[in-house]
This record gives sequence, structure tokens and C-alpha cells, in this order.
Amino acid sequence: MKIIDFRSDTVTKPSPGMWKKLKSLENSDLGDDVEGEDPTVNELEQKAAKLVGKESALLTTSGTQGNLIALLSQTVPGDEILVEERSHIYKWEVGGAARIGGLMVRTFPSDKGSFVPNKLQPLIRHKDIHESITSLICLENTHNDHGGIALPIDLFKSTKSFATKNDLKIHLDGARIFNAAVALNQHVTEFTKYVDSVQFCLSKGLSCPIGSILAGSTELITKARKFRKMLGGGMRQAGIVAAMPLIALESNWTTRLAEDHKNTFRLYEGLLDSGLQINIQKPDTNILMVEFPENVLMPKIVDLLNNVGIKTHDTSQRIRFVTHYGLNEDDVDYSVDVILKTFKKFFDSL
Repeated sequence: MKIIDFRSDTVTKPSPGMWKKLKSLENSDLGDDVEGEDPTVNELEQKAAKLVGKESALLTTSGTQGNLIALLSQTVPGDEILVEERSHIYKWEVGGAARIGGLMVRTFPSDKGSFVPNKLQPLIRHKDIHESITSLICLENTHNDHGGIALPIDLFKSTKSFATKNDLKIHLDGARIFNAAVALNQHVTEFTKYVDSVQFCLSKGLSCPIGSILAGSTELITKARKFRKMLGGGMRQAGIVAAMPLIALESNWTTRLAEDHKNTFRLYEGLLDSGLQINIQKPDTNILMVEFPENVLMPKIVDLLNNVGIKTHDTSQRIRFVTHYGLNEDDVDYSVDVILKTFKKFFDSL
């Protein structure tokens, strides 16, 4: 049976060029990264910082760790931070901001990730002796839980203005920021220049097996490096982790991600006229959300898909399909046929 894995772009495998780079490493290419002595890691961090327009960068083990380190580096325990109510930091990072950072997390609603920053003014707390201090606001681009929505540059501009007025720092969970840049035909720095810190994943669309990058000012990354050590993220001869991302950042990732977006839209068009009781959200990037009626038992339909070789996840009455390196047009066309047959079989059984 053919297996097509739509669960996430984290299931990607390294490209041949990445394996070649890794195999080319010699002892001289490795050093103790906790001591700042691994030349491959240093090269990766320098290139990553330049790519997103920041002074410095830090290799972290994951996006969750990178986000938490960013929060720790720009707040003190007892501070309050603002996050969108369906953000990854709030929903999917095990409450680390509260448990480890001692932070109060206040959520706000949005329209598929977009919002008017000035309308958050009533949430800001600074002066009252009884209240926590609001010190940080977080953005997410693309927005995972809203279906890979690419948030526009204007939102970043207005958030920066709002943050400056209220003495706030801005952190960008940019796990898929390059997908947003490709979708909106902008250089990534057009987004990152408005934020104080940005985390982006190496292990999603960039197809590396491990890691994320946190970037910001030299002062911020100096603090972040110590928090990374505190969280157990201090790696030794980490050049074996950094080698593959170097190839990812040097390659034409714009074309690579655009192919994912094209395949997602192909999947969308294939499922669009099913005639079934499903709502298919038009995709911006490499994530397609298919929404089901409230009476549908989602684990059952996910199991049916898994049984025919279509691996995916469900979330809040939706199934998420994510395209990535390793899937091509033929895979998508094959999947459309299998998915539609499975959906029809499921609804006929109700």
C-alpha cells in the first residue's frame, strides 16, 4: 500500500545535498558549541542572522525551545505577555511560558490570525501597583492553527507602532516565516525588521532533521544562550546538526517552498467539488484545512484515512493536510482520489 504522509512538514527527510554536506565533515569542522567553538554552528548562526536581518542568532533544538528562550530573554517572572488565542505558543507548547517562565499569558481573538493592534490597548497593564506588567506581544506567521495563513506586512507595521507606544517587545514565532515570505512575494526581512526576536524552524519546509534558529540583537542572543543552557539545550559537537541547515539556507528554498504551496492548492482544487458536507479552506501556503460537521467523530475518519495510507491529523473538527519536500504532483493526484473515496464511504455509513 502506498503511504502519503500529510501529518506535518516535520516528516521531511534530508535532501541528497544535505547528506553530502554531513558526510564531508571532518574533525576540524567540529567543536564544543557550548564554548562557542563549533565552526559549523558558528557559520550557520551568522548566515541565519544575516538572512533575517538580525545582529545575532542561536541554534536551538526545536521551535518550542526557541520560542520559550525568546520569552525568557525578554521578560521577567510575573510579567504578562499577549498572544493570539490559537497561537502555537499558547496551544501547543505545554504551558512552558507559565510553568518555566513564570509568565501570565493573556490571549486575544483574531480573524484568522489578523487583528487590529490598537484594539488591544485595554489589555495593556503597566502602572497599577496591583497588576502585572505587560511586556511582550507575540505574532505567528504563517499561522498554523488558522490554516497556514500568511499574515501581511501591514499587520507587522501596525503591531510595531502599537508596541513602541506601549513599551512592548515583539516576538515572532516564524516557524514557517519563509512560507509567508514566498506566498506574499516578499523578502523575509520585510517582516522581521518589525520584531525584536524571531524563531524559525529548520525541520519543517527547509527539510532538515532537527533544529530551529532564534535571532535578534546581540544582547538578546547573549541572554538566550544562557537560557538555552538552563533548558538543557547546550549541545557539544553540534556541527553534525548544523551542517544540513547550511545547505538549506544556501539552496533555492524559495522555489522549494513555492512547490509545496502549488501542491497544496492542487489538493484543494481536487477536493473542492466533492459534494460532501465538508468545508475546505482555501490555502495560502502549504497547509490545507478541511472542516467537518460537529456530529462527525474525527478519530474515526482519521483512522479510515490511515488505513488506506493517508496519514494526517485532526484538530477541532478539522483535518489538516500539510505538503512538503518528498511529495510531488503525482502523490497529490493519487491522494485526492483516495481521500474522496474514503470521505464518501464515511458519509454513506452515517
